Amino acid sequence: MIEILHISDLHFGDPFMPDRAGAVHALARQRDPDLVVVSGDLTQRAKRPEFEAAAEFLAEFGPPVAVTPGNHDVPLYRVWERFLDPYRHYGELISPDLDVVHRLEGLTVVCLNSSRSFTLDNGRLTSEQLSFAEEAFESAPEADLRALVTHHHLAPPPDLESRHSVMPGARRALRRLTDAGMHLVMAGHMHRSYIGDSLDFFPGDSRDRSVVIVQCGTTTSERGRGRESQRNSLNVIRADMEEIFVTHYLWRGDRGRFDPHSEHRFGVRPDPWLEDERLTPAGRPAAEGRRRDHG
Repeated sequence: MIEILHISDLHFGDPFMPDRAGAVHALARQRDPDLVVVSGDLTQRAKRPEFEAAAEFLAEFGPPVAVTPGNHDVPLYRVWERFLDPYRHYGELISPDLDVVHRLEGLTVVCLNSSRSFTLDNGRLTSEQLSFAEEAFESAPEADLRALVTHHHLAPPPDLESRHSVMPGARRALRRLTDAGMHLVMAGHMHRSYIGDSLDFFPGDSRDRSVVIVQCGTTTSERGRGRESQRNSLNVIRADMEEIFVTHYLWRGDRGRFDPHSEHRFGVRPDPWLEDERLTPAGRPAAEGRRRDHG
């Protein structure tokens, strides 16, 4: 099985919490994942020293790292830089490419930059970006799991805060990339986690196929929101072409580490919801989940 360590919203700068960062590296050494995914907001104010610190943090991982920028990685108050050269520090210190394809044995991951200099918070994906992802997914080996990484979320959690509505065109993007064979979406931005299935949000769409949605909260900052206020989280995803297992981790201050909090299992192909007959009485798909109490 492929294993992915999914972290997000690091916010190097004033909100950053070094002890959480050390615990992330400790967990990565323990689990030895095939890939580390960082779904945006590496910095708080897109300053060069913040990007330098983020680059040092990323360099400590042994596995390959797939990263995408977030809205905080675009300058906010430095207006000229924001509109004329918004990704200068990101390009010099993190990655020169904003839309990237990562290929490992059994896995194709497409990172799309959803941040924009003309919007302060919400994101966008262009039709050209979706075509870029479609081509990558459609040309991937048949046995590859296909995953998308963005900063902004394509699907809302059940208790969505209105200020964090999904990206414009999110439903179109999910349709197009699902048709291209996408199995999994990883994102951040909301500073609270959610793990579910695309049919939970758009039940009128094709019911014989679905995409697993994995949202990560803030992993290393004090900016958690909602039920994750003052909390930090990350996800470990183990997957093949049969099933996707997601273990959601929360920070345990009394233990100084991230501990498993809940587990979720999803079928991949073919037709996992109907063939496995895992439907609720109301006819909506129910992902299997098992909560673990760690005291």
